[in-house]
Amino acid sequence: MIRINLLPYRAARKHENIRRQVSVYFLSVFCLLTLMIYSYMNLNNELVKLKGEETQLRKEMASYAKVTREIARIKSRTKEIQDKFNVIMNLEKQRSGPVRFLEEIAISVPIDRLWLTAISEKRGNLTLKGNAMDHDTVALFMTNLEKTKQITSVDLETTKLQNFPKYKLNTASFVLACKTVFQQDKPEAKPKKGKSRRRR
Repeated sequence: MIRINLLPYRAARKHENIRRQVSVYFLSVFCLLTLMIYSYMNLNNELVKLKGEETQLRKEMASYAKVTREIARIKSRTKEIQDKFNVIMNLEKQRSGPVRFLEEIAISVPIDRLWLTAISEKRGNLTLKGNAMDHDTVALFMTNLEKTKQITSVDLETTKLQNFPKYKLNTASFVLACKTVFQQDKPEAKPKKGKSRRRR
């Protein structure tokens, strides 16, 4: 009977298996390190790219901030100019308003049939006094006044016959109360605070 010693074969096979496992382990570690280094390089490149974009965006934001400040300055200057323009327009209106006002009254007067003796205005309330050839002329004058842009209403307060013996002339003396566009409503009186005392 022939006997074969298999111990050396088994030991060699065992060593081969161990070497193979060690090789697979180191190969796996190498692949993992390679993958980690590749990922790290990609992430580093992406980070550098993002930092560059961030720097560019910050520069753009700085330029936009200058533009924003310039726009705000222009808006402020525009508002200032507009306020000055409004003041000038109000002053021009106040300056030219009375001139146009008197011009419209003068145009409304029937020529050679009515004469004004007094004109007074306070807080938009206009009072006209004068003489006319007759009552119809006074009515015509009132109609003309109501057609003007500056006067909103015309009321006849008094009218009476006036005689001028020197000229042998009878006229209708009148007083007109008019309201103008410049009329300002008076503020309502506020009730005084405090307890009211009852009379005993």
